[in-house]
Amino acid sequence: MRARLLLHHLPRPASARQHLLPATARSEVEAFVAAAGASHGVPAAVPAAAARFPTRQGARNGPTPGVHHQDYKPAGKLKDKVCLVTGGDSGIGRAVCLCFALEGATVAFTYVKGHEDRDAEETLQALRDIASRTGARDPVAVAADLGYEDNCRRAVDEAAGACGGRIDVLVNNAAEQYERPSITEITEADLDRVFRTNIFSYFLVTKHALPRMGHGGSIINTSSVNAYKGNKTLVDYTATKGAIVAFTRALALQLAEKGIRVNGVAPGPVWTPLIPASFGKEKVGQFGSEVPMKRAGQPAEVAPSFVFLASEQDSSYMSGQFLHVNGGVVVNG
Repeated sequence: MRARLLLHHLPRPASARQHLLPATARSEVEAFVAAAGASHGVPAAVPAAAARFPTRQGARNGPTPGVHHQDYKPAGKLKDKVCLVTGGDSGIGRAVCLCFALEGATVAFTYVKGHEDRDAEETLQALRDIASRTGARDPVAVAADLGYEDNCRRAVDEAAGACGGRIDVLVNNAAEQYERPSITEITEADLDRVFRTNIFSYFLVTKHALPRMGHGGSIINTSSVNAYKGNKTLVDYTATKGAIVAFTRALALQLAEKGIRVNGVAPGPVWTPLIPASFGKEKVGQFGSEVPMKRAGQPAEVAPSFVFLASEQDSSYMSGQFLHVNGGVVVNG
């Protein structure tokens, strides 16, 4: 089965995303695919790693994200569904793409060309291998900076066009963050950049995806525990995550009569490429230690929540809600 990599670049004017690290090692992706093959009755070509969420040390003393869960048991919950995941090349987005594929979905995802090409290729290869076992359509990767409406429209059109013309599940996940100790250090350009990626894209991708969604569709937005408890050095990022919560609740009310559910996931400290890219060595070394479980989570521990919200058989009576995969932090939200 041949996967299609759509290299049409939908650029952001003037600026480009910075500080992104290489994604999970290829060996981790191969191990995930091997585990996926075993779960579908196909002999595994690569032995599964020993740990449940294997990682390796990466740049700036941070482990690369563990995107696969060796004990994951797919059940065909998304068979014949078409799913679009923004920011699906690495971290939580990649783990979601892989779980959706294991559940039988055809998966399309977006990434930023020139900054996430290797990540996208690795994710696409893993999705291709899974699809060859599940019988899903070819996976699709669309290069797009989603901070501007025309890019969002074209990304949705290309992804849907390559997947039969419809979208059943939309995951808005694209994000960026920059640590700044004081609000006085945040320029108008900084604010514009973070809001365009983190919340404008959610509005605009959803706007153009909705005409391709029908009754039973699901929209899932990625927020953060920071929306509920705050973060003094990520003020602009935290503000966007709070906006995502309000956006999700309002949109859920608007789309209920159309039979489209809108929910979200608010992860706590989870190892993604954003973490070592955003923080210094000391903070990276302590990352996750503040939660009751005293550790950071892995993308593979978050992705099943997205499967739950995408699946009608699991969450048909849920809308306007958030799942809090955060290591035990009580947020009452």
